[in-house]
This record gives sequence, C-alpha cells and structure tokens, in this order.
Amino acid sequence: MNVKAYAAQSATTPLAPWTVDRRAPGPKDVAIEILYCGVCHSDMHTARGEWHGVQFPAVPGHEIIGKVAAVGKEVTKFKPGQVVGVGCMVASCRVCDSCGEGLEQFCNGPVSFTGTYNGPVGGGANTYGGYSTAITVDQDFVLAVNHGEKDLAGAAPLLCAGITTWSPLRHWKAGPGKKVGIVGIGGLGHMGVKLAHALGAHVVAFTTSKDKVADAKKLGADEVVISKDPEAMKSHANSFDLIINTVAASHDLDAYMVLLKRDGTQVLVGAPPTPHPSPAAFNLIFKRRSLGGSLIGGIAETQEMLDFCAKNGITSDIEMIPMQDINKAYDRMLKSDVKYRFVIDMASLKA
Repeated sequence: MNVKAYAAQSATTPLAPWTVDRRAPGPKDVAIEILYCGVCHSDMHTARGEWHGVQFPAVPGHEIIGKVAAVGKEVTKFKPGQVVGVGCMVASCRVCDSCGEGLEQFCNGPVSFTGTYNGPVGGGANTYGGYSTAITVDQDFVLAVNHGEKDLAGAAPLLCAGITTWSPLRHWKAGPGKKVGIVGIGGLGHMGVKLAHALGAHVVAFTTSKDKVADAKKLGADEVVISKDPEAMKSHANSFDLIINTVAASHDLDAYMVLLKRDGTQVLVGAPPTPHPSPAAFNLIFKRRSLGGSLIGGIAETQEMLDFCAKNGITSDIEMIPMQDINKAYDRMLKSDVKYRFVIDMASLKA
C-alpha cells in the first residue's frame, strides 16, 4: 500500500514529499493511520546523516500516535478504531536474555532491535518511520494509548522523550525521599522534571538559561539551579541520589558528579556527537559514585509509563506544526527555539 510521507533523499537534501510502500497486515500485524508524530533530535541527526550507518532515503519519526485501521487475523491485543502508539522500535529477536526480561531495547540476539526508522543498520531492507500517513507494525510493538482526544498530540513525545527519562527514574528508584536532578530543560529534560515530580521525588532542574527558571518550576521543579553559577552548584554538593543528564553536547561531567551523595548515580541519556571529557576517577572512587547510561525502555515499561501519564494527566509541552514545516522546525531545534517538542499534525500531509 503506497502512503504519503516526507523523506530525506541524502544527508544534504531537505526532507520533501515521498511515497512509502507499507505492507498489508500479516496475521500478527496492526495497520495504523497516523494522527500525530513527535519530532526528536534523533530524527534530525538521521535525516542529516550525522550518525553512523544512516540509509537513505530516510523517513524519520518514532513518536507515533494513531488509530488502528486494520488488524491481522491472529491479533488479540488491539481492534480497529483503537488509539495506539508506536515508539522507537518495531521488532527485536525475542529470544535473547534481554528480550526475555522485557528489555527489548538492549536486545543482543543475532539481529539487534529494529528501529522504527533506519532499522536494520547493518544492511537489508530499511524501515521508514512516522513522518507518513500510515504504518504497519507487529502487535507486540504497538502500545495502548488511554489519553483523551484533546491530549493525543501531547502524548506523542511520550513515546521517546517520556520513556527515555521514565526508564532511568524507575530503574534507579526515584520517588519520595529521593533528591533527583535533571540537567537540561529541553524535549527530554522537561519530561524528566514532570515525571520525577509525579513520582514524588524532590526535583532540582539545572539550566544554563535564567529564562527557563520560571518554566522549570511550572513543570514541577522544586528548585532550579543556574549551572554556570559556581556558588549555586556548590550549595548542592554531596546531596543527590540521582542526576539524569539530558544534554546532547559534550561537557564537563565532573560538575555534576561532585553533587552526588555517596552511592549516587549520574545517568546519561543525551547522546553528544563527540565524547564528553573523561570524568576524574577520584570523584567516583571516594564516594562510590556511579556514572551510567540508559536507552529508551522496553515495551512493558513503555506501556507502564503511558498508563501512568494518562492516569496523572501528563503530556509533553508541544508546538504543533504541519508536515510542510519540518525543515524549518529542524533549524529551530538547533537554536533551542521550541517549548519543548514539535509535533506534526499528519492531517497536513493527508490534505
């Protein structure tokens, strides 16, 4: 089935109209009419060939909200007309230890997890993402969305920005009695603040911009620290249980390592194009601190996050755009000129 899409034909060409051939639903497939698709920095890095292994043409988009159009004869989890989501992956090996534990994002089978776009990086048929009017996905990688109609667009970024911050918050047990720092108040960071607050933690937001202080408090931060202020940083030394660092640019990690209490952890979820300077060993050794990383979340964990957000009225702060403005949106993202996530209204592509 041919559907309308937007694609980058090369790393140096803007996204433009294209046609994607979507498969008819197999026995276990769900065909989805896409309503909204969030815009992630990963989309831009892929479209502009900034990450290794990009296959062109590239159709980005892995924050997908839509309605079920049809299901295969063996599908038991979903029915036509139901609102569903698709996140960052559409397949995994399902037999490795990670898949068996519901951690498909860490699939280490013969073929790793398949991304919603640019999936089989090692070669083979490419996958095309949510910058399109429809997609067909195995039911095991489709998620139920229980937000109300008016909140569906704001729910789209939960499929990446939401789960990327939810997973480390849950793994490192953020909640009442824990002091949690969120570094960077952008697409990821603003969701980290909202979720950590909703989980009951004492939340401290770190930003380089004084203009974001009021916004961070509205998002749920109990305190906001200007990270360029040495005295403000020093006042939080040795006090954090967990710091989630969402910044996708190379920077000094030791500025945050020293803020951790004994046995505290700084978790990296931002992916800079060049490595961070190596942190000092003594800042780790003398307080038994840890530096970790986290990658999205498994399907069960993503469903848990969506259900939690629906129950607690949590969505992303978004700016809606038509598909035709995607290249302008990318340019604005580079300037951090969005609060805090672009979402594409796919009706603009269907028109």
